[in-house]
Parts: sequence; structure tokens; C-alpha cells
Amino acid sequence: MSDPASSAGPSADPADAPVEYRLAPLVAVRFVGLALVLLAVLVLVGTALVALAGMPADVLVVLLVLGVAAVLGLGWWLRSRLAVVRFDEHGYRVRLVRGAGVKAAPWKQVAEAATVSPRGIRCVLLRLEDGSTTTIPVEVLDADPEQLVRDLQHRLRRGEGLRPL
Repeated sequence: MSDPASSAGPSADPADAPVEYRLAPLVAVRFVGLALVLLAVLVLVGTALVALAGMPADVLVVLLVLGVAAVLGLGWWLRSRLAVVRFDEHGYRVRLVRGAGVKAAPWKQVAEAATVSPRGIRCVLLRLEDGSTTTIPVEVLDADPEQLVRDLQHRLRRGEGLRPL
């Protein structure tokens, strides 16, 4: 009987497994805080409507419970399910980053990778062969910046067809 790892071929390198980088906790808290402010406004409007329409106060309780559940669900989703940056063997994908530029591309289209700091924000800049760019702000990710760069370098080498000796 053969070993499954040995028959998987050259692409079975664990470093080639897809990796996802999630939001940094402070960024997720900002989104949850915004959701709480929106919930407060919704409850205020709901209170005015209940008072003016003579509806029972239970409507407000239901609105509040559903709103708090939605905010908690948003917080859970942002911290544990939402992948802002995804690297896999074929390319990368960036989500929820305003001004990122090109949101997805295969590794073979990346001509250059560099670190930049526009306005003091540490970023990774991926310049594509057609001249377009992708900017990934490192500070919004829950990741060690050095590990992110090492992972990116490895994937770029693999995307060019280079293999370690």
C-alpha cells in the first residue's frame, strides 16, 4: 500500500495550501461599533414609531433582541469567517479593502512585489504585468507582517515555476 503523501505529487507541499488572512481585531471592533451605533439609531426610530402609533412595547424588545443578535453575529463573522486576503496555488484575492486596486489575479501576472508605506500605513504592493496594482494594507490583517511577506514570496516563486533545491 502506498503512502498518500508520496503519491500526491509535487503540489502536495503544505506551504501551497490555501491560506486566508482575516481582519485584525481592532478593525473588526470598528465595524461592530458602527453596527452598534446603527442599532441605537434604529431603536430610537422604533421607539418614536411605537410611541406615535400606540403599539405595544414588546415590539421594541423584539427589535432590540434581533438587533443585538445581528451585531453579535456580525462580530463573529468578521473575526472567524471573513477572509480579507486569500492566497492559494493559483493566485490571490483581496476583499473589503477600499482602494486595493485589482482584487484578484493569478501569480503568473504578478511582475513585482514590494513593501510601501503610503501616508505611514505599511502595505504590500503587487504590480501586475499590465501595469495595474494591488495594495494590501498589512495593518488591517490579523497576521504577522513578516510571515505574510514570506508566504507571498514563496507563492510568487511557485507561480513562476521556480522550485527550491
